[in-house]
Amino acid sequence: MLSRTADNLFWTARYVERADFLARILDATMRLTSLPVSYGATGTEWDSALATAGAAQAFRMRYDVANEFTVREFLAFSVDNPSSIRSCLAVARANARAVRTALTVEMWEAINDAWHELQKFDGKSMAPDDFARFLDWVKGVALAFDGSAYRTMLRSDAYWFLRLGSALERADNTARILDVKYHVLLPESEQVGGSLDYFQWTTILREVSALTSYRWVYRESVKPWLVADLLILNRQMPRSLIYCYDAIVRHVDLMADSYGRRGASQRLSGAMLTKLSNMRIEDIFQSGLHEFITNFLADNNKLGAAIADQYLS
Repeated sequence: MLSRTADNLFWTARYVERADFLARILDATMRLTSLPVSYGATGTEWDSALATAGAAQAFRMRYDVANEFTVREFLAFSVDNPSSIRSCLAVARANARAVRTALTVEMWEAINDAWHELQKFDGKSMAPDDFARFLDWVKGVALAFDGSAYRTMLRSDAYWFLRLGSALERADNTARILDVKYHVLLPESEQVGGSLDYFQWTTILREVSALTSYRWVYRESVKPWLVADLLILNRQMPRSLIYCYDAIVRHVDLMADSYGRRGASQRLSGAMLTKLSNMRIEDIFQSGLHEFITNFLADNNKLGAAIADQYLS
């Protein structure tokens, strides 16, 4: 496969995954801001949404105040934000169009129809209920694209690059969600394990569609270390870091076998999977969840660069 084609497929998947992630962030933030002040609403939820998205610095260059209207506009609709939902779907569609013949009809229709439908949404005049429906629509677009790829594509290198992009992006997103909850969302004056902390962790589980899975696995009330265990080390959880790296290693190994050579992508992904496989959640919390996630994000970015050097350039 031409490196240009592989690059377009890889980034199509990443941008669709990122749009889904932003919709989930915004949905969770709206849930958190619906709390009454007497129950524990902090007023920092929209700042936390920006931090989770990694967009706080870019936001401050354009807006003075982080509130529902400015953050919604910036993360969902702004053409000036290269990582807004609108921008992500635009770039995903442009990449998909460039490799139209590598996609199935169902995949192309999922992303192309979504782009045309997106033009009908006016974020500035959107009521909260309408915005919630818009976020559900974005998540549905990601499901339609991902599902059509799973159900209709040949299991060839085109499919492997798509799955690789999705898994790498999803691992990054899950790590960011955990980090921001642990260090930004809960105010210093609030008790860990209190009602606000419980509600926020429950919202995080809802954000990654994992609340039901949590109850099936642990069968007890929501606890921070168990949420982290589910989203970092549980191989059955499709958004966990270790599940994502199982997928990454599987697909870079398939590419190595197909192309007849191995490189930094196989080495780095294999080392990360081994590291995660040998960890316990107690060890992660003892050494510091924030420190673990900071190192993980750096390693994940390093792997992305290695994939680009080995296959996409």
